[in-house]
Amino acid sequence: MKTTERQDYRGKWISEEATTVDWRGRPSNPNKHAGMTPVAFVLGLQGFEIMAIAAVGNNLITYVINEMHFSLSKSANIVTNFIGTVFILALLGGYLSDSYLGCFWTMLTFGFLELSGFILLSVQAHLPQLKPLKCNMVTDGENCEEAKGFKSLIFFVALYLVALGSGCVKPNMIAHGADQFNQTDPNHSNKLSKYFNAAYFAFSIGELVALTLLVWVQTHSGMDVGFGISAAAMALGLISLICGTFLYRNKPPQGSILTPIAQVFVAAILKRKHFCPIDPRMLRGSQSKDPNSDNDGNLQLTERFRFLNKACIELEDGNNERESPWSLCTVNQVEQVKILISIIPIFACTIIFNTILAQLQTFSVQQGSSMNTQLTKSFHIPPASLQSIPYMILIFILPLYDTFFVPFARKVTGHNSGITPLQRIGFGLFVATFSMISAAIMENKRRNAAVNSNKTLSVFWITPQFLIFGISEMFTAVGLIEFFYKQSLRGMQSFLTAITYCSYSFGFYLSSVLVYLVNKITSHSSGGGWLSENNLNKDRLDLFYWLLAALSFINFLNYLFWANWYFHSRPPSASQRPDFNGQDLYTPNPSTPKIAGDENIP
Repeated sequence: MKTTERQDYRGKWISEEATTVDWRGRPSNPNKHAGMTPVAFVLGLQGFEIMAIAAVGNNLITYVINEMHFSLSKSANIVTNFIGTVFILALLGGYLSDSYLGCFWTMLTFGFLELSGFILLSVQAHLPQLKPLKCNMVTDGENCEEAKGFKSLIFFVALYLVALGSGCVKPNMIAHGADQFNQTDPNHSNKLSKYFNAAYFAFSIGELVALTLLVWVQTHSGMDVGFGISAAAMALGLISLICGTFLYRNKPPQGSILTPIAQVFVAAILKRKHFCPIDPRMLRGSQSKDPNSDNDGNLQLTERFRFLNKACIELEDGNNERESPWSLCTVNQVEQVKILISIIPIFACTIIFNTILAQLQTFSVQQGSSMNTQLTKSFHIPPASLQSIPYMILIFILPLYDTFFVPFARKVTGHNSGITPLQRIGFGLFVATFSMISAAIMENKRRNAAVNSNKTLSVFWITPQFLIFGISEMFTAVGLIEFFYKQSLRGMQSFLTAITYCSYSFGFYLSSVLVYLVNKITSHSSGGGWLSENNLNKDRLDLFYWLLAALSFINFLNYLFWANWYFHSRPPSASQRPDFNGQDLYTPNPSTPKIAGDENIP
């Protein structure tokens, strides 16, 4: 019978069931605290939370310009910095969860902080004394008073309470839902894959509702009502989370997750002058606790980043019992640090992709605002609702992808997922380039019509850039989640999920940097810069989109290099050394487990 014991990232042997507890800290009951029933409550939080934050973030630029009276470029930077902060704070949420609080208490604590931010935004939007005097930024932009002092302080405090709460909640929603399944149980393993599909579906539904119904309410009933609805949605999400308290299978925190990682680097530096022994018994933790057990938690030493292997050298002076964890690490600990290092370049290549996403939530919304949004005589499409197009695409295409494309591709490639996660990410990055090409062409057409012919084009002219990006996101975003999930390191699930969100953060921050640099560089040649005006008819947004298209294609070529490097850096290595039993020290034999996740990657 297959054992359910495995090693965590510290090299400690732990039982799958022994690591989960109920809400009182007692060992969980597999018949009560697992499966799809508690997951339903987590999905409720996922749907309502993304609904609340998306309704704010995706229409925030309109509020910042029209109510706070910031300039277009400054408003775009406020939005991208806010969204970037949300995603980078996911690292804090993942760290606190895995190290000290656990998923449930992290979500509950920071969920209420997020709720308080929504309420404060709604109060400010409702009370005139907390905002600058009303003014039309289009006709009287130069005379409009920008929010300053106490009014500005209230706005940014509220905004970043939302950012802190949402950032710390996001990675734990996915991780907590996955924690409801025992990965060593084949039945649970199958349900786990269904959960990830359901989680992304809940995400898409939340985004869709926010970008259609809630944005429409904000446009027609005021931002105070819209922010209030976001607060109500977040409250419903927290209620859903609390309702499942007695059913959750919780993984308790194990102490600082960063300490074991730091120990590997310190130990490797301290033993930098030592040579890795041929005898694997001189490497701490190189042997399975039970040689007859089929243990999938025991990692085998590989040749990638060989310098780190020195961290697990046991000295022959007989005093190894007194060696500190900062000078002696396990093979398992070293290999999991290598996994973390190996995925960094893949993660970095998705930053430009999210910079493109930032444009769809800022400048593309402003594009729509300057176009004819009339659908019928009495109905106008809110420009921010154009961002719902990618999620409409995802809701319909994802089932088709799983039903038709995967079985077809599986016959061709022989891969269980049809194409590998790395191939999926790469295809999405390639397609994203065409989203910006479409955006540049359409903006040039819109600008020429407005300036030369005094015509206002229909907002539907810019829908192709959203459609193309929706297809791109289906491949890149889902592929990245799948890739990181297959790299899962026990005890670090929330933190790994948080790393995927950092790609969004860096992408939005890069957008702010690009806007600043483009304005600074082009101001010398064009007088005011491509994006220096509050009027798109005077700006050259089309040239900025062409720049992003070029950067996107260069990024795709860069990704091809790193994906190829990742593939060839995995074991087995070209350089192999046998142990005393004639077996390869660096490459697992058929009876030993592979590195976590390597069997299905790339």
